[in-house]
Amino acid sequence: MDRLVKFNMDDTIAGVGAPTGGAISIIRLSGPRALEILGQVFVCKKNSFESHQVYYGWIMQGTQPIDEVLATIMLAPRTFTRQDVVEINCHGGALVTEKILSLLITHGARPAEAGEFTKRAFLAGRIDLSRAEAVMDIINAGSDLAHKTAINQLSGRLAALLNKCADDLLNILARIEMAIDYPDHEEAHIVSDHIKIGLEGVLTQVDRLLATAKHGKVIREGIKTAIVGRPNAGKSSLLNALIGQERAIVTHIPGTTRDVLRETIDIGGVFLTLSDTAGIRKTDDIVESEGVARSIKEAADADLVLLVVDGSKETDEPLEGQESWQNVVIVANKSDLPQKLHIAQAVQVSAKNNEGIDALKSKIKEIFAVNQIQYGQEIVTNMRHITLLQNAWQNLAAAIQAAGDGEFIDMIAIDITAALSAFGEITGASVDEDLINRIFSEFCLGK
Repeated sequence: MDRLVKFNMDDTIAGVGAPTGGAISIIRLSGPRALEILGQVFVCKKNSFESHQVYYGWIMQGTQPIDEVLATIMLAPRTFTRQDVVEINCHGGALVTEKILSLLITHGARPAEAGEFTKRAFLAGRIDLSRAEAVMDIINAGSDLAHKTAINQLSGRLAALLNKCADDLLNILARIEMAIDYPDHEEAHIVSDHIKIGLEGVLTQVDRLLATAKHGKVIREGIKTAIVGRPNAGKSSLLNALIGQERAIVTHIPGTTRDVLRETIDIGGVFLTLSDTAGIRKTDDIVESEGVARSIKEAADADLVLLVVDGSKETDEPLEGQESWQNVVIVANKSDLPQKLHIAQAVQVSAKNNEGIDALKSKIKEIFAVNQIQYGQEIVTNMRHITLLQNAWQNLAAAIQAAGDGEFIDMIAIDITAALSAFGEITGASVDEDLINRIFSEFCLGK
């Protein structure tokens, strides 16, 4: 599609590209009037601007100085948006940042919509849609591996692979078109065999990408982890040991934890969102009872449950809702005391003495195959991409089946075209305006 036909790129937009409140704020301008607008408010010793140069000066409102700044000039097309771009580095106070932004708008700029700078880069053909989404993934990355995976996608490797698959499908469609127009050129079974072989090659690539989806979810969203157990089993002590600091209150009094306490840690490049929960037991205390209900819900919603038991006691009765939990690791705490509870599959720890914590982390990495995740491989982390790849897989499988059954090749082309469309929705080659707006609306202002 011609991306520039449906979207107005003629106005100049302004937005804050770095959060206010720090030492420095960055205000960005992009559009045909970016330099003109800057020239109306920026005073420096230079009479003209050269591309990719930084200039020192003052932002002025008439004769009144607003701030001492650095202005970076980048002229089209060698910019992120392929338009003229100006970045103003000013002091990071909210008031001064707002004053400069308002001044730019007064002189003809329009406030940028969420994600509009990245949207313009996409519309100008600078990046494809999957790379645009990678920008947001970099911003939201909660672990080293999430960041590296987003950088890998930003490099265009996923788009390149999907474009190769799309080219293969287009070649197959061209062969089908030729077979329809010239039915005597080749026998029907030979055409069907060639189609089937070509489609199987594309399906193999889609299979390989979908096989990474489990890893992708872990990388993008982390592992939602609930620490549950009976009162005084050592749940809060385990949380403190895992995060390496005294975050949760620990006492010998049962029922100390009444609400859910959350912390995040990085394990092998992926992050765990830990929830320390109230001890699960029957109680007449209204407040504690609410805490128990929340504990049960946390465990039911978790990707991983760390079931903490007191190894120095003999009790091993199931907890409410335990049968529905997924990925349960039994953590036998208090290994520093004489042990009365022996569970073969349990990980022995002493949260008090910080013993066995590395073994527990290794067990978690084993369950989620964290060590198999390697930087540099194409890993699908975006749920939109996963859904579209699943759609493509179904259409390709249907086309392969039809080719094997000797169906009319023009009917096979319908499934191939549907798979091609799914690839295009990932890269942005075939996507409607509403979807583009929805994707970029999730970006922050100024990005």
